[in-house]
Amino acid sequence: MKLRNLGSSLRELLSKTDITNDDWLDIEDLLLMSDVGSIWTKEIVTNLKKTAQNKSDLISNLKEQLLIALQSNQPRELNLTGTPSVIVMVGVNGVGKTTSMGKLGALLIKQGKSVLFGAADTFRAAAVNQITTWGERSGIEVISKPEGADPGSVAHDAVSYAKEKNVDVVMLDTAGRLHNKKALMDELGKVVKVASKLAQVTEILLFIDATVGQNGLTQAKVFAQAVPVTGVVLTKFDGTAKGGIVISIQQDLGIPVKFVGVGEGISDLMPFEPSWFIQQLLET
Repeated sequence: MKLRNLGSSLRELLSKTDITNDDWLDIEDLLLMSDVGSIWTKEIVTNLKKTAQNKSDLISNLKEQLLIALQSNQPRELNLTGTPSVIVMVGVNGVGKTTSMGKLGALLIKQGKSVLFGAADTFRAAAVNQITTWGERSGIEVISKPEGADPGSVAHDAVSYAKEKNVDVVMLDTAGRLHNKKALMDELGKVVKVASKLAQVTEILLFIDATVGQNGLTQAKVFAQAVPVTGVVLTKFDGTAKGGIVISIQQDLGIPVKFVGVGEGISDLMPFEPSWFIQQLLET
C-alpha cells in the first residue's frame, strides 16, 4: 500500500455521512497496516468515535491524535557536545545504514562541522569501499583497516585520529547484524566501549527500515538492551505506508526518531518533523 492510498482510504471512510461499525473496523485495519500499533490504534479510534458527530473535524482530529502519539520527551537534535562527538551507527543487515551514514555526514559538513568516518564494518567487503565513496563525495576522510580486522581497533584509531586533528564529529559505521545473534551484539557493545574510553559517545543511532513493520520494534528492543540507543533513523520511508512503527518505538522505548530517509540522493535524509511525517502518512 502506497502512502497516498492509505491517506485517501482513511479520508473516504472518515468523510462518510454515517460511519458504521464495519467502517470503524476498516479504519482500525488501515492504521494497523501502517504499523501504528494495536494500543495506539485502539486509543485513536476511541477518540475519533467521540468526535464523530462533527464530521468536518475527524481528519484534523486524527492528525492531532497522531501528533500526540509521536510526542517524545527526548530531544530530536543530534547531541554534538563532545570534543570530538562520536556517533555510532547500528542496525540489522540491509537497512541502508552505511548509505544513510554518508548522507548524514554530508549534512553535518553543510552545517560547518568537520567530520571523520570510521569504517568499523570490517566483515562486509564492500562496506569500506561504500563508505569511502560517500566520503569522497563530501570531502570526508575515512579511517579503515583490512577486511576481517577487529572493529574495536578501527574505532580506537578513528577516535584517536580525530582527537589529534581536532575533528568535530567521528561517525563509526558498524557491521549489520541480526538482532538475535548474541555474540555479534556483544561485539557491538565492545565497539561502543572502546570509543567511549577515548571520547564522549554522544549518539548511538539505530537504523530501522520502514518497510519491515512491527519487526522494527523487535529490533529496537534488542539493540536497546545491548547498547544505549539515543535515536532512530527511519530509512526507506519514501515507498511505504508502514512508517507508523515509529510511534510504537517512541512510546514503548522512549527513543526519539531523529532522521528519516526519503530517497537515494545525498540530500535525501531529513531531520524528523512530526507534522510533516503525518502529512506524508495521510497524503491523498
